[in-house]
Amino acid sequence: MHDLVVVGAGPYGLSIASHAAAAGLDIRVLGRPMASWRDHMPEGMFLKSEPWSSNLSDPGQRHTLSAYCAPRGLRAEHASPLPIRTFSDYGMWFADQLQPRVEEVTVTSVARADGGFQVTTAENGTIRARSVVLAIGVMPFVNRPGPLRGLPPQLASHSSDHGDLSGFLGLDVTVVGAGQAALETAALLAEAGARPQILARAERINWNTLPQPLRRPPLASLREPHSGLGTGWSSWAWSELPWAVRRLPSSLRVRIADTALGPAGAWWLRDRVEGVVPAFLCRSIVSADAANGGVRLRVAGPDGTRRTMETGHVVAATGFVPELDRLAMLSPSLRAGVRTTPGCGAPWLGSAFESSVPGLFFAGLLSAPSFGPAMRFVHGATFTAGRLVRGVRRHLDTLGSAAGATTAPAAPGANSAAGVAGARGAAGPVSPRDAGARPDGSPTRHAVAPHVTDGQEDSRPVG
Repeated sequence: MHDLVVVGAGPYGLSIASHAAAAGLDIRVLGRPMASWRDHMPEGMFLKSEPWSSNLSDPGQRHTLSAYCAPRGLRAEHASPLPIRTFSDYGMWFADQLQPRVEEVTVTSVARADGGFQVTTAENGTIRARSVVLAIGVMPFVNRPGPLRGLPPQLASHSSDHGDLSGFLGLDVTVVGAGQAALETAALLAEAGARPQILARAERINWNTLPQPLRRPPLASLREPHSGLGTGWSSWAWSELPWAVRRLPSSLRVRIADTALGPAGAWWLRDRVEGVVPAFLCRSIVSADAANGGVRLRVAGPDGTRRTMETGHVVAATGFVPELDRLAMLSPSLRAGVRTTPGCGAPWLGSAFESSVPGLFFAGLLSAPSFGPAMRFVHGATFTAGRLVRGVRRHLDTLGSAAGATTAPAAPGANSAAGVAGARGAAGPVSPRDAGARPDGSPTRHAVAPHVTDGQEDSRPVG
């Protein structure tokens, strides 16, 4: 039985796996590396965060984005947007450093089993583990407006459904939303020869400003400090103090996760949207029906009046909703045993990302209602990885102590580690973990690398 199975191989899963391997844990890592970034973002998209701050996390901080870019002659500079393709290639390079290697399999079920969990894959059968972390990104949590859910995919889709926008050439496309995903999708559609328009409930489109220099006078830095999620004291708090966010009342945490760093477009995108893509604001979709080979939308305006709009296709860039019930891979009995955070459908998590089911951990978007908006961004992977792995180790120590307590005293001179392994039904050599000892080479606390997104919600996957 393995110590840990990591389900998911995006920025969070890869970072957790790196820390777990360095801690000496017996792990398996399952998933398609950087799948959301490689498969669900069109060519031509750029990383919204600053390149210098977009690092996945390894204990030695050696496998940074700059370490990947520098020898390849790639530009990764402050205030210079980095192509998504470069970032996903960086994630693949990071995955190549891992031992054991990521197994590209599809997880179909996670269920309880004696002494831990049973993870079933479509390709390789079942895997047994004492602990499991679900770092499954955002794709299970796609949010589609109710009126669009009855339309077929050829008429209505989500922004994350598209790795290629060339099929919309010459087509009228309505993009729903006013965040980065909506605005960049609309710009790329226009540049691909489509005729996009933006439809949003927002009163106006917000744009982030050009990032301030990294080196500034002390007073300017004090007034508006740089942080992992942008500039300013509130962004600094969400970025650097996720542990403190978790101590807030649950209702406040949920509200912060939902509303902090709201929808806005990147500074470098503004000229590609304004004056190029028509925007209809203060409008909401009342109904949507197939008509004339496209979609007929019934839209309510700010004064309640309704009008009809016809379009060839609707792309909903409306983000993701972290609800546990959307995880079909969790067995019904296991899902029923996971306590949720009051006020939302996300799991309640302890200080080390462990759920109410001992040994079951969650990372990424599902942890945002517990630890705040940093968990919606790659930046949160650094805080998550080390803390979660320490939680896994504590869980394994607890299992080792329990096994030792039920084992008959060893005969004089006998190997007590072998006795514990026998009590667990283990075969083969016994690791320090199986003997209930803390393995050598455990990760030490390290400084959080600065990471700047630019202070808004982004409905693109983070993994």
